[in-house]
Amino acid sequence: LVAGPLQVLITMALAGGASWFLGASFSAAVVIGAIVALSSTACVLRLLEDRAELDSPYGRVSLGVLLVQDVAVVPLMLIVTILTTGGTTGEMASQLALSLVSAVVLIGAFYGLFNIVAPRLLRLKTWRRNRELPILLAVVMAMGSAWAAHHFGLSPAMGAFVAGVLLAISPFAVQVRADIEPIKTVLVTLFFAAVGMFADVGWLVANLPLVCGIMGAIVVGKALVVAGVTRLSGAPWQFAAAAGCCLAQVGEFSFVLATIAHGNGGENSLLGDDVFRAMVSATILSLLVTPYLIAVAPVAGGWLVARRGRRASATVADDVPEVGEQPHSRDLIFVIGFGPAGQRAAEDLLATHQQQLVVIDINPENLEIAQRYGLPTHLGDATRSEILEHAEISRANLVIITVPSPLTARKLIHLVRHHANEAIILARSRYHLHRWQLVHAGAHVVVDEEDRVGHELAGAALRALDEPAVE
Repeated sequence: LVAGPLQVLITMALAGGASWFLGASFSAAVVIGAIVALSSTACVLRLLEDRAELDSPYGRVSLGVLLVQDVAVVPLMLIVTILTTGGTTGEMASQLALSLVSAVVLIGAFYGLFNIVAPRLLRLKTWRRNRELPILLAVVMAMGSAWAAHHFGLSPAMGAFVAGVLLAISPFAVQVRADIEPIKTVLVTLFFAAVGMFADVGWLVANLPLVCGIMGAIVVGKALVVAGVTRLSGAPWQFAAAAGCCLAQVGEFSFVLATIAHGNGGENSLLGDDVFRAMVSATILSLLVTPYLIAVAPVAGGWLVARRGRRASATVADDVPEVGEQPHSRDLIFVIGFGPAGQRAAEDLLATHQQQLVVIDINPENLEIAQRYGLPTHLGDATRSEILEHAEISRANLVIITVPSPLTARKLIHLVRHHANEAIILARSRYHLHRWQLVHAGAHVVVDEEDRVGHELAGAALRALDEPAVE
């Protein structure tokens, strides 16, 4: 919250000031500053995840700054949209006020739809068991938000972005993310393919020295700004320099800002054709060098520490925050499936282990019952790894699987063994036929319903035979 806003403001001021000094109008300079201020969340997070460095100190710093940049996209879109309309200062101020009011009204309406109306619809008896409805509602709401924003004179991209932010805090956010996971790569690929189509390769080759100069200035300038503000916010130099390398590119939302400012490319466009091509080309080149910048990030941090005459190990010991150093203890008891079987299991554990119990279920009604017990809940299909990871299944000491389907139970056992290999797994087998399948899948204890029912019936029969006949 310190480094993020400072990075956006300082980068905008430096890039906008340089553009204004080189002859751009004030409005165009503001737009160029906004374009350069943003980094690529999609590229940086994906690369840090692939390198298993998202949890590193500089990975956490980079993620924090990227989140602030994503939040800053909304006001930046408003500013760029208003600047494109032109007019006097008073007219622009009036337009800004009107746009802000419209944005607040839309956000309030979207919040009500995503967090009040949609959850109530999904609890209807005819809707709650339909697995496709959450993802369909999410798609309709996202597209509707884009259309509503355009209707109110705002950017459709801003409407879609706000819809995504509000969907993220809705009750069915985790399940929606899990459902779109298989097509996420396709959508990201389409997005970057569309970005690549903005490039004019002939113009880029003809003006390669200019584009490389702009790209170099952006990369070096942003790296220095990010490293400076990160160090100012308290991070060690080693991780500040690494974060600077990670965030030195221009982001995907910058294409949206550039497109809004360029418009149809006429005389009233804030960015002329040549400036637009130059910024788009420099942005694409900065994205192409991002994998190499992230690869060199830890090396740059270590080199900087060595230049300052300190050993990297001493810096880590003295300066790294304690947050996240210790692994989570395995102290939780998960109940996957909170139907009658899960409820009975939880009831018997409430007296002694209530603080450890966590419930995962796809049925909102079952989760309402768990919440009345005072238990933390997670809505989603537990056969998706994303749902289990969100619930922190790695902290599991014991997992109780109560779902009746043997196929689902086996899949859950495999997933739990993958994410929490040391956890004790208790599984329900509805039929004796499937008991050994669950045992071979990795369950430590399997409760065989047919076996248990047989013993209960035999016990009841013996008690009935021992009782004296009633005359």
